[in-house]
Amino acid sequence: MSLRLLLVVMGITLVHVLQPAVAEPTQTPRLPQSVADLRNAILAAARSGNIDELKVAFDMSGTLPDIGVVAADDPIKALKAKSADGQGHDILATLIELLNMPPAAKPFGRDIENNLVYIWPYLAERPLDKLTPSEDVDLHRLVSPAKVADMHEKKRWTWWCVVIAADGNWLMFKHID
Repeated sequence: MSLRLLLVVMGITLVHVLQPAVAEPTQTPRLPQSVADLRNAILAAARSGNIDELKVAFDMSGTLPDIGVVAADDPIKALKAKSADGQGHDILATLIELLNMPPAAKPFGRDIENNLVYIWPYLAERPLDKLTPSEDVDLHRLVSPAKVADMHEKKRWTWWCVVIAADGNWLMFKHID
């Protein structure tokens, strides 16, 4: 093998190895350990049935996520107020359903090592007018048929979304309108 061919092959290999793992709709990106740990803490809190347990995930993150309420000094109280039952059970169920879906991975920022954010569900980053049949089933798993029709009409995601940065900071958990 010539030296030139060897260099070309090595260069192509490096390009593919060093590219960030951005999820295709049918792929699940590998989560950094800090993201996986926070996801697991959120799921444990949600499965407990006690919304107050989310405080553990907030503490683990080190920052409070944007929950869509301006100046929410007490995010647990704000989430309870947003919930249908006043206890946050529907919020916890939503977290479980979202985090059981694959995330999308999207570059954000200039930090080469920690520039990805992970977005649940991956559908929040997909053009909803171009979903595959299996993606449309995933959409129906999350929301009512009326909400599916509304999202298809608007061609965009209009429901809850979770975003965690590659460094393990919980950036957002809010309803997107």
